[in-house]
Amino acid sequence: MGKRVESPSSINTFKQCPRKYYYQYIAKLPTLPNIHQVRGNIAHSALENFYELDAGTLTPENYPQQFRSRIQSLFVQTWGKYTPQLHKLGLSRDQEKFYFEETLLMLLNWTNQAIDEMTLVLAKNGYSVQEAFQKITPLREQHFRSDHYAVRGFVDAIRQIDDEVHIIDYKTNSSFEFKDELKLQLAIYSLLYFEKNGKIPSKVGIFFLRHKLKLMPVDNGLLELAKKEIELVHTHTSASEDPEHYPRCPSGLCKWSTGQCDFYEVCKPFEKSMLPPANSSG
Repeated sequence: MGKRVESPSSINTFKQCPRKYYYQYIAKLPTLPNIHQVRGNIAHSALENFYELDAGTLTPENYPQQFRSRIQSLFVQTWGKYTPQLHKLGLSRDQEKFYFEETLLMLLNWTNQAIDEMTLVLAKNGYSVQEAFQKITPLREQHFRSDHYAVRGFVDAIRQIDDEVHIIDYKTNSSFEFKDELKLQLAIYSLLYFEKNGKIPSKVGIFFLRHKLKLMPVDNGLLELAKKEIELVHTHTSASEDPEHYPRCPSGLCKWSTGQCDFYEVCKPFEKSMLPPANSSG
């Protein structure tokens, strides 16, 4: 049985619950869209297209307003394109309004920080507005795939800051922490970049759209973490496609106050027959 090409998402799914991995990536059972996924797609699309702004229209006086107008326009257009998907979620009018306004505020928060960055570049380097805009424009939506490691990923943004390379992912999460799953995602991106370019990125991080950009340095330890976790998943998933080889991991991520895992009904994680005997050892 050959190696399946994994991604940070699939590897983190396996680490969270092997049975969920089985249902999603082997049995390929359908998953249900949710507002967090849909609004995440909307935000990412707006941010990706933001830098297509015609820099010729920018002046030292108008770029802050131009930036804000640009992101608002892109957001409203993209939200409209996703209207059919949003309607399928069954949100109330008040709920949809809440998520619309909350997501727009996240994007405006990001835009304010882009304005600050532009202002700093203009003041520090004496560039024209057009040169400064080009300087802050990252590579966007870069696809990396490694046949050697059998893993792939899409990087939201790659920035060149003087002699440093920064890899950045956008998140709409309420948290402002580098949780283990985020650290692993960034480690895999770093490994993929290193394999393709022969150079370790200087820093990698998350732009938490509710907060700000948070970076951490990249070292060999981070690359080794990625290699280790990728290999662990490949070793397990290449051995068998028997669902019993993918144990359930009942937790609060199975069912919560406002929802449940896509596979909750088929998995039935909390049925007694599915749980290990009480006081079992080993």
